Amino acid sequence: HPVVRVPWNDMVTLKRYLDIGVQSFLIPYVESAEEAANAVAYTRYPPHGVRGYSAAPRASGFGRIKDYPQQCEAELAVLVQVESRRGLDNIEEIAAVEGVTGVFIGPGDLAAALGHVGNPKHPEVQAAIEDAIARIRACGKPAGILSADEALAKRYIELGCTFVAVGSDLGILARTSEQLAAKFKTNV
Repeated sequence: HPVVRVPWNDMVTLKRYLDIGVQSFLIPYVESAEEAANAVAYTRYPPHGVRGYSAAPRASGFGRIKDYPQQCEAELAVLVQVESRRGLDNIEEIAAVEGVTGVFIGPGDLAAALGHVGNPKHPEVQAAIEDAIARIRACGKPAGILSADEALAKRYIELGCTFVAVGSDLGILARTSEQLAAKFKTNV
């Protein structure tokens, strides 16, 4: 399943994505166990959460999946994104939240939060990332990260990341369109 990065850890937004059938979420800027617990609660029907009920959303085949409310929770992935110093400080508590499937490190925002905006390769940022990966894994949760740098992506996999984003839709579209344009560019 594709992982969908929602704009924010927001109940209404998550409900809309759930209703259209998204099952795997990347929820940005989670800094505490409380925020992680909210993210999980937003994806669960009562009594385990606060997700609003709809009798026939797209996710249930427009009401054709009769036991959808009972089975959907087992098919969800809630990946929370840590990208601040406070998030790093609370990583064990965040990872311990029941229903959090994994913890994703956001290297760009983390670099900015650590005073190295635009430089996720800075040694301080890399040390924080490596430490975070080890701590997430020690909690028994999968660790993930984004890196368009092939060597870094391979390094993160060696360190134990089990989900590594190696590109983005916008980046792939931009680079591919540049390559296509270069094939037809003339020096006029």
